[in-house]
Amino acid sequence: MKKYLIITALFLSIGVTLKAQDDPREKFSAGVKAGLNIANVWDSEGQDFDADPKAGFAGGVFGSIPIGKVLGFQPEVLLSQKGFRASGTLLGTDYSFARTSTYIDVPLQIQIKPAQFLTIVAGPQYSFLMHQKNVFTVGQSNVVQEFDNENDQIRKNIFGAVGGLDVNISHVVISGRMGFDLLNNNGDGTSTTPRYKNRWIQLTAGVKI
Repeated sequence: MKKYLIITALFLSIGVTLKAQDDPREKFSAGVKAGLNIANVWDSEGQDFDADPKAGFAGGVFGSIPIGKVLGFQPEVLLSQKGFRASGTLLGTDYSFARTSTYIDVPLQIQIKPAQFLTIVAGPQYSFLMHQKNVFTVGQSNVVQEFDNENDQIRKNIFGAVGGLDVNISHVVISGRMGFDLLNNNGDGTSTTPRYKNRWIQLTAGVKI
């Protein structure tokens, strides 16, 4: 009887060890993800326009670097479209305005991993403006303006903050984020476009590879 108890205890010990070794929270991983931003602006300095949310693409690569089982570090590099829609009155005529700003976002997030299926992330984010498109409509007239980094009045380098959750289902990751800029969009204070900070909700699905 004692012999069987020893063998049973040995197998249980091996099982517990293997289970601990298989915990994905202690393993480095990387992957790709894609989804969308629902973006808007805030701190518009009280200017005479009403901003509405605008949808845009979000996607890129991410990594997970464990610092033990519960803590980790998760850097990402994302192509991220933000912007807004607005309407107002100009010289007694109604107008509409849509802006799409395409950034390279680099969030640097601390992970808290209370369970294998759940990861809480938060941290600072660096964003670099790659491209901006404005569509201005007055009556039946449309004016489209695009630029790639030649407008010195617009801030190209912006710092912000992000936070959210990752739900891990095997190799699939469903992510939700909320983020906001800490700096206004205008670089030298002389921009004639509405002065604002971006804010957004991001929803993506990814695969660890």
